[in-house]
Amino acid sequence: MKPSTDLDPCWQLLCAGESLQEGGLARSFELLHQGRPCRAFALRHQGRVQAYLNRCSHVALELDWLPDRFFDAAGQYLVCAAHGALFLPDTGACIGGPGRGPLVKIPLLERDGIVYWQSGQDFVPAAT
Repeated sequence: MKPSTDLDPCWQLLCAGESLQEGGLARSFELLHQGRPCRAFALRHQGRVQAYLNRCSHVALELDWLPDRFFDAAGQYLVCAAHGALFLPDTGACIGGPGRGPLVKIPLLERDGIVYWQSGQDFVPAAT
């Protein structure tokens, strides 16, 4: 995996694109959201990579029912393990259950087989 050298420094290396299989395991990562430590996750749905904070919009609990497992059994929706809220994988919109709005989306870029997330005002890399 050779990262691009011509990207703006706001783009943070996340993983090889091939590690995100359609409807499969997500890739968790740590960041700071508005100054607070948070887990986030990236996944592939309908050929595109998406990333969200790992936090339900109903109650600030992590969504995954097992580590890096966010999809329902059919691989169609993201589901909150705590209360069953359903979210669209491509937009994060809540379409069922007790969710109170969409998931918080994190900008991603897939380039030359590598996935990057965009840091900025609300999202910054966690200290390593």
